Amino acid sequence: MHPTAQTFADQLKDEYGFDAVVEEFPEGTKTADDAADAIGCDVAQIVKSIVMRVGDETVVVLTSGANRVDEAKLAAEFEADPSAVRSANASEVKAATGWSIGGVPPTCHTTVCPVLADPTFDTFEEIWAAAGTPEAVFRLTPERLRTLSNPRFVDVFE
Repeated sequence: MHPTAQTFADQLKDEYGFDAVVEEFPEGTKTADDAADAIGCDVAQIVKSIVMRVGDETVVVLTSGANRVDEAKLAAEFEADPSAVRSANASEVKAATGWSIGGVPPTCHTTVCPVLADPTFDTFEEIWAAAGTPEAVFRLTPERLRTLSNPRFVDVFE
């Protein structure tokens, strides 16, 4: 297992007592479509960890692979001007989560920031999320996502 994926798995075990089965795909799982193809699941079952900036605040938005973040809805959720919403850049993602773009898991972040989640996940028995690298994923349930990430399930998606 890649050392970064192992670090994630160890952190998950230490912090939450959850033994994740990390699966790695050398062809990569950088996009939701790539991940769904590699895993053999519906793209909507892929948890994309999208790191956004809303003004001066970093927000992690867990989006179904079939959806996109609606920046206007995200702004409204935080009572912010839509012009204050943007994607976090690579250094902001790393600083806020401890992980690099493409491998950000839905939990085990280095800073505390709001986490929002797509209600679409509740339509599935299992979902898949990044496990620290663009080639590593782990399977979980929507209920486990709640336990690990403590997100607010809100509709800020298109």
